[in-house]
This record gives sequence, structure tokens and C-alpha cells, in this order.
Amino acid sequence: MQSLFPKETHFPSQVLCQKGCLADLAKETAPFGARGIVVHGASLEKKGLTETFAESFQKLKLVPEFFCRARGEPTLEEIRQVIQKGRAHRADWVLGIGGGSVLDLAKAAAGLFHAKQPPVYYQEGGALLEKGLPFIAVPTTAGSGSEATPNAVIINPEKKVKLSIRHPDFLAQKVLLDVELLQGLPFSVMCQSGMDAWVQAYESFISKYATWFSESYALKAIQLINRHLLPALTNGREEDLNGLLLGSFFSGIAFSHSRLGVIHGIAHPLGVLYGVPHGLVCSVCFAPSVKLNLPVIRQKYEIMSQTVGADFLTRITGVLAELKISSPFKGKAILEQEKIIRETLQSGSTTANPKPVTPEDVQFLLDEIF
Repeated sequence: MQSLFPKETHFPSQVLCQKGCLADLAKETAPFGARGIVVHGASLEKKGLTETFAESFQKLKLVPEFFCRARGEPTLEEIRQVIQKGRAHRADWVLGIGGGSVLDLAKAAAGLFHAKQPPVYYQEGGALLEKGLPFIAVPTTAGSGSEATPNAVIINPEKKVKLSIRHPDFLAQKVLLDVELLQGLPFSVMCQSGMDAWVQAYESFISKYATWFSESYALKAIQLINRHLLPALTNGREEDLNGLLLGSFFSGIAFSHSRLGVIHGIAHPLGVLYGVPHGLVCSVCFAPSVKLNLPVIRQKYEIMSQTVGADFLTRITGVLAELKISSPFKGKAILEQEKIIRETLQSGSTTANPKPVTPEDVQFLLDEIF
């Protein structure tokens, strides 16, 4: 019998969801102390927002240091760099403002700030005994749901693996959801991040660890993303952008209480080996995963179809076609095939898949996208 409620629930301590709330960023950060590290991406500098933030912090006598991270997904070395800079600055808090990679980096650096061992120790399952710094999350894309979760996905370039570091204390002390940050996002960023959030909601909903609690958030996320993704890309109305922002946030709450599935199990090794953005990998694995799982999720499939107002698989393939998303792997050789299959099967996400995944199932997914 399916449980109604997970064994434990994990939520950010406080969530502010209001247009324009970013203007109060300094005021909302001040209770955590005067000194901090602001982790961000290059787009923030291009928009001139780092200067704006610096001025607002100074008015309240706060002393932030800014860390601009490179493109791509966060690495163990970047965690070390942020912690090193934060310790030199005597930081009281870590704030991440950006997409999922920025938030994951800031979250991991905050959580491991006082850790005795190097980050790789915790990525490989070591117990974290020391409490870190408060983490403040400000998402600028609607996709990862990282602002709602207690885990950070980090790449180990030496071993060519991408794994999570997770701990309940990693949860944000404060989250600011400001729809204005989504305005003007590049088309590719919005569509790939939006599809990532949709995949997360789908995998959470069908997860074998799902409860009524996680299903409720996942299904609402599916509804919101289905309704608002295409309109947000075509007209950029505030209503649609806000729907995407909340859909992403709800997907984060859902999967942090249910885990994910085989899409995320295979997306990690593929992303590392080919350097393909995570959201794009998830997008092209979406339909093949539904085909794979359909025999064991028929009841939930009908519920998802009712939620999107069409046959679920038909709706997915139609949206992908409208977004002109196609597999970046077509025509390429499968690199380190045995490694991909092995890491997919070992993934904690794959263990949550409703259909027990075999090597043949992973091969099916590879055949579908290559």
C-alpha cells in the first residue's frame, strides 16, 4: 500500500514569492550576518546587477564578496575555491543567484564550509558531521528546482562522474522567487530548463518511492509546466513565467521527497562524457523513458494524460517538436558504452524508477537517442 506521507519532509526555512522581491535581497540577507559570498554566473555581470547588489548591500553595511563561476556544470574544485574565498573573507552566509549550476555550487560550498574532509569525500558517501553556513537561493531560471532541494549535483572531472552531495542541512534558509528574473532569458535556456523541470515532475510522480505528498506536488508541477512553457517562450507574459517558476519549485519539492528515475540516471554519465547540457539530455530521453515505463505506470499515465489534456506521450513529442529539440547524439558513436550502462544502473535515481532497470533497458534508451 502506498504511503500518504514520506518518512521525513524537507523544506527551505522561508520562501518569498513575489514580483520585485529581489529588490529586498540585502534586507533579507542581513539577518544572517554582515559578511557573505555571492555566487553567480556571467549573465549577472552583463546585466549590471552585481554593481546594483553591491550598492544595496553597502547601504545596510553588509560586506559581500562576489564569485563569478564559469560556464558548464559545477565541479569539486569550484566548491573548494568558493570555500577558500569564503574563509578568507570570514563569511557568515553563502548566497547563490543563478541557474541550477550556480545554486548547486553555492549550496555545496555553504553546506561543506566547515567540513573537515575535501568535497570528494562527501560526494562518495562520507558522513558530514560539521554544520555549514546559511544558504540563500535566488533562482534565475525555471528548471532545476535546486532552490527547494537538499542536494547538489557536482562533477568530478578526474573520474568523469557526476554525483550528488546531499544533506538535510543543505536546504536553503531563504528562497526568493522573483518572476522578473526570468524575463529576457535566452530561448534555449528557458526551453531546456523548462523541459528539465517537466522531466523531474514526471519522474517524481511515477517514482516507486512516491507518496501522496510527493505526487501532489509533482502533478501540480506537470500541470503548470504543460500550461505555461510554450506561452512563456512565445509571449513572455508574467503569468506564464510565474507558472514556470512555481512549476520548477514544486518539481524540486516533489523529487526531493521521492527521488527521480532512469532519465536522470543516464543523463549524468551522458552529460559528462559529451558535454551536453543537462536539460537537453533529459529532454531527448523523456519520450523513450515513457515508452520504457508505460507497461508498469498505466494508471498514472492516464492521470498525467488527463492533467495535460491529451495523450501524455503525444503531448511530450508535440512540445519537443514545437521547441525544435532533437537529439544531439544522433549519428555519433556511443563513447564508453559499458561505463554508461554501469553508472546508469548504479545511480540512486535509477533505483527509484518504477520499472526495475536492466542493462537491456539502458541499451534501449541509448538506441532511441543515438
